[in-house]
Amino acid sequence: MGLKRTDEFRADAVRIALTSGLTRKQVASDLGVGLSTLNKWVTGHRDTDVVSDKDLDLIHA
Repeated sequence: MGLKRTDEFRADAVRIALTSGLTRKQVASDLGVGLSTLNKWVTGHRDTDVVSDKDLDLIHA
């Protein structure tokens, strides 16, 4: 059975995936999680405050 990740770890992973400029594959590899797991976390946090409005502006700039 895999490692249980904390909510904080998941939130940080989502923030990194959405704001770092790295591919999700690279972020997943760097964090030691599967790509499908990271994608699930991103989808699950889509409607939360994980990424601030300021960070979202950077993404869409």
